[in-house]
Amino acid sequence: MKLSNIIDNLESASSVDPVTQHNDQQAQRKAAMAVLAHAEAGEIAARLRDLTLPAHQDLRAPENGLVMLRGRAGGDGAPFNLGEATASRAAVRLASGEVGFGYTLGRDGEKARLIALCDALVQSRDFGGAVERDVIAPLREQLMARRTQAAAETAATKVDFYTMVRGEG
Repeated sequence: MKLSNIIDNLESASSVDPVTQHNDQQAQRKAAMAVLAHAEAGEIAARLRDLTLPAHQDLRAPENGLVMLRGRAGGDGAPFNLGEATASRAAVRLASGEVGFGYTLGRDGEKARLIALCDALVQSRDFGGAVERDVIAPLREQLMARRTQAAAETAATKVDFYTMVRGEG
């Protein structure tokens, strides 16, 4: 688009592109899922108890299964099947129509259901901000604090090795 065209049509140029809006929502969902996957089910449930949740129904009741783990030799070699891991999944639909999906490693079906509920709520115009503020952000802070503490504990055990240069060189 030419600059003169943008200036002439400033109102339409300042509106949000639907593709950009969709990508932003996908990025927000992805970030929320990353936090929720690392949180404990009890932590998620405790945060959700403080919210007034809308009516919702399970589209897919929590179920357990296996997923194939793939690896690559050296990180960039040919892919191979490393093995299988247990996983749980669930799907939830809000009364307003938003559908959320939850997956987690392990056999914690309730955690998968809570993740699916949060995913649906994040997509909702009415509840997205509240879920980000009251559920996702505090869990993100807890996760970062745990990672910082683990990094500090690991750094405390670091040993610095040095080599003395011999004078024969």
